[in-house]
Parts: sequence; structure tokens; C-alpha cells
Amino acid sequence: MSSDGRTRRPTIYSVADRAQVSIATVSRVLRRPGEVRPATRDKVLQVVEELGYVPDGAARSLAVKSHEAHGLVLPELGGPYYADLLTGYEQGAAEGGASVVVLLTDGKEDVDLLVRRLAGRVDGIVLMGAVQVSSATVSSVRGKLPVLALANSHEESVESFATENVRSAQELTTHLLDVHGRRRLRFVGSPDTADDVEDRYAGFVAAHEAAGLEAAPPVAAIFREEEGPRVASLLLEGGLEADGLVCANDELALAVMRHLLAAGVDVPGEVSITGWDDVMAARYVTPGLTTVSQPVRELGRQVAVRMRALLEDRSSAPEQHVLPTSPVIRQSCGCP
Repeated sequence: MSSDGRTRRPTIYSVADRAQVSIATVSRVLRRPGEVRPATRDKVLQVVEELGYVPDGAARSLAVKSHEAHGLVLPELGGPYYADLLTGYEQGAAEGGASVVVLLTDGKEDVDLLVRRLAGRVDGIVLMGAVQVSSATVSSVRGKLPVLALANSHEESVESFATENVRSAQELTTHLLDVHGRRRLRFVGSPDTADDVEDRYAGFVAAHEAAGLEAAPPVAAIFREEEGPRVASLLLEGGLEADGLVCANDELALAVMRHLLAAGVDVPGEVSITGWDDVMAARYVTPGLTTVSQPVRELGRQVAVRMRALLEDRSSAPEQHVLPTSPVIRQSCGCP
């Protein structure tokens, strides 16, 4: 507590003092944790968490409005979704003269530490979907920098951007139930990995409830092409009974459809397949993929524009922004 009654932001000195180590040791833990003995590293990281310490770094003080770099924290960059998202974000950041520093978290340990270190190098941070960051880290970073959530609400106090999921998923599922008479639909995706997947499954369930039916549990699958053969094999080998698959993204749907067609399964005669995203390939495959179109590039751009605004004025209240989506009906569901 300072002499005027305000709470002082923790420093590297306060971390070193409480952990009873040198500031050089604290610096090594934050920058090169593998070089520090586990017991010492764990003690320092515990103090970092307790104090809510966020290291200072290359980014200049916001007080002089040096908005030169945005931090974008993503699980990965594979697939067309992330390419569009990053393109849109970079466009929005570049309009204000800022660069983008990307942190990829899949397969990495100490994600909270990586996010805290990133906070010392940028002027604001965007946290994406399935990135697992503790509330304590989010709160600490927010004490220093603007933080936005993308396709995921980490906590109510964090302003978030997303695309609409529940209504379009319900509409798509209702189309399969009512127009094509499907009664053994399965949702392919893992709702516990991200808010948007959870919402898509919620729409799937809502469509069944509206039709007086009980929705089947989801078929766990990650958003990657290599999951397609596994899901297709479940269907081919009898481990999964379904006359329609509502896949949580296009990459998964296209991979499943390709392997079913190669095995001689009639899509959509025997099995309807739908996706989500409306990637370019969805309109050129045969049969064309029924899916949901979402403005991914525009989503990225709007988040970057909002970050620029927050860097100018952080006093505005957090808002929850939702961009519209819409089903795109092609042949993989059974339509001509």
C-alpha cells in the first residue's frame, strides 16, 4: 500500500522478497524455467500467482499511448479457420499501425506463465477459445493491460467476441430431423473444450427437444482432420450407429465424409453429414457440404478494432459481442 492509500502493483522485487530468492532467480523462472531447480521454480511461481505479478517487458507504457503490438493467444494455427481469423485480426491491428504477437499453447506447459510473459511484451491481449488460462492470471493481466476473449468467455468481467452458435445449430439439426426424417443423429465434437462447441451442442439438443426427441450424447472429437478416419471407422465398424452426423466444424466433417465415401457409404443416402464454418472446400466437394457460415475474418478484424479502442480508453464497460451466422444448405444433408 502506497502513502496515498492506493494498492501498489507487485514488482519483481516483491516477488523475490516473498519467495526469498534473488531477482535474478525470479527473472530466470519467468524467462527460462527449465534452468531452475523444480522446488525453487514452484516456489517462485506460487508467489507470482499469489501476488498477481505480471512482468514488465518490451512494450512501452500505456501512459504514453505506445500501441505497437497486440498479443493473440491461440491453441494452434492449423486449418482454414485460424488462417482466416489471424488474417482478419492482423488487418484490424495494422489499420492502427500495430503488429501482432501470436502465442500458440497446444502441447505447451505453464501456459499461465507464458501468458504473463507475453503481457510484458504487448499492449493488450486476446485470449482464444480452448486456451486454458486461470482466472487469477486473467485478473492479473487485466490489471495491467486490456484483455479480450475470443470465441470464449473466460469470466464475466472480460469483454468477449463470438459468433452465434445455438440458433444456427438448432436450425441445422431441425432441418435434418424435419426435412430428411433423420432420427439417429449424433453430434461430433467435444463440448467441454470450448464455449462455442458447447453452444453448438446445446442447439443440437434444443432441436431434439422441440421435436419431442432425446438427443444422443456427443461423440468426442477434436477439431482436426486426422480425427475423421477415427470417427468414420466407428460408424463403419458398428461402434457408432447414426443416420446423420452433425460435425462441430468443416475440417472434421470433410474428413469423415471422405473416408465414408471411400468405403462405399452413400452420403447422404445412408448418412447425412453437416459441418460448421463454410470453408472454401465445402462448396467444391461432391456432395457439397451443408454447413453454417460464420464471418471468421470479420470476427478477427472487429476484435482488433475493439482492442485499439480499449488502448485509447479503458473506461468503457465490458460488452458481449455476437456476430450472426447462417446455415448453408448443400447436398451432403440430402437436399438436391
